[in-house]
Amino acid sequence: MDTVYPWPPDQTFWTSTFPDHTTGRTTPFLFKGIIPATAAGPDDVLAGFQAIRRAHNAGTDIKAHARVYVGEDRRDDLLPAALTAPSWNGGVDAFVPWMQDLADAERFSLVINNLETVSPALAAGLGTFLKTLIDGWGLPLGGAEQVAFAGNYAGTAFGIHEGYEDAFLVHLGPNAKNFYCWPAEQYEKLTGGKQPTYGDYQALLEEAEHFLLEPGDALFLPRRVFHVGTQDTFSVSVAMPLYTYPYAQLLQNRIIPDILAELAGDGPDDPLNEPSGMADTAAGPGAVADRLAGIGRELLNVAADRVRGAARQHAEQRWATLLSNGGWELVEGDLARQEAADAFDPERVTPGAEITLIAPYQVTTLSGDDDTHQVLLRGHQPGVALDGAGLDRDTVTALNDGAAIILPDSPELLAAVRALGATGGLHLTPRPADTEDTEK
Repeated sequence: MDTVYPWPPDQTFWTSTFPDHTTGRTTPFLFKGIIPATAAGPDDVLAGFQAIRRAHNAGTDIKAHARVYVGEDRRDDLLPAALTAPSWNGGVDAFVPWMQDLADAERFSLVINNLETVSPALAAGLGTFLKTLIDGWGLPLGGAEQVAFAGNYAGTAFGIHEGYEDAFLVHLGPNAKNFYCWPAEQYEKLTGGKQPTYGDYQALLEEAEHFLLEPGDALFLPRRVFHVGTQDTFSVSVAMPLYTYPYAQLLQNRIIPDILAELAGDGPDDPLNEPSGMADTAAGPGAVADRLAGIGRELLNVAADRVRGAARQHAEQRWATLLSNGGWELVEGDLARQEAADAFDPERVTPGAEITLIAPYQVTTLSGDDDTHQVLLRGHQPGVALDGAGLDRDTVTALNDGAAIILPDSPELLAAVRALGATGGLHLTPRPADTEDTEK
């Protein structure tokens, strides 16, 4: 009998069941039936693709994008038709012949990146899974993404390839998918290297660990595991890579450059910005090198003293931002966020109106230089202070717990709610009198 897992997964799942089944989170394991159909389904992915088509036809620049493959060939020539053709009428049963006609091929695959930014249903449904993962396992410092694979392809268009992040592959159906995995050492021994394998790899499949993915299953794929999926009938899966950046990369790309930029002086009157002067030709370039090295040592010594504070500031900002965005990576061109912000009417923020958070987003706080706490929602800081005249901790806690807040007659709180609504993280239900006026 298959194990019945709790939904949402509880603390025991993440601290005991999950590491026990995955050899300390290092080997693949298929968790059967862990994702309920109410949390994610194939139609949610197709709705996300429709949102991409809608944005394309409106000329809206968004982060989410789709790719079309026939076999292992990426067919960018087919994408314009897939984005502009009259829509299919119905769900999966209508979508498959629609895509087959556009691709002029029996078998195809559609890959969608950053699906969470175009499918509010999947951002919320799989966001429930991600929230428990963060609470029970930890926070990936780069956030998580949703990548959809939809089609009836004989094999993943990328061939047998290596995954560079820990990930979960959630299978939504409606049909099953075969999935094959190889540890890196085994794959290198079989193929002589780490390059992807394309074409006929039947012999390699016979050496792989095989998983049969059915709707509701979630396969854990540890980093550095080679894998490929195959299927004979149409199905949809959503990969959730967990982006965990190397600490050295964060220091190199963000923290240290910020420190050095601060130390490099500001304006022509700063001593560090004085011109280098004419280099003595008799002394040659060695004197220039000595001067540069001396200043460099001074800057780096001061920078080293400031690293801890800068690292703390960066970590707190990243932490609050990711949690406020439900754990999803923060990207520009989040269509769902923009549409939610556009749907929020600040003029209807009046006493008696009701607000709730849009799942899976949370209100988080960030400490300021003057002992104040600024609020973040959906990855954005709207300039609202916590514990000021407008927004207090009890209200934030209630919102994060899923409560609906009926707005009192408080000008300060109403102003704060209007600012929060601009983040795209709030749902507003106007007071009944306002609704009746609109209907009339």
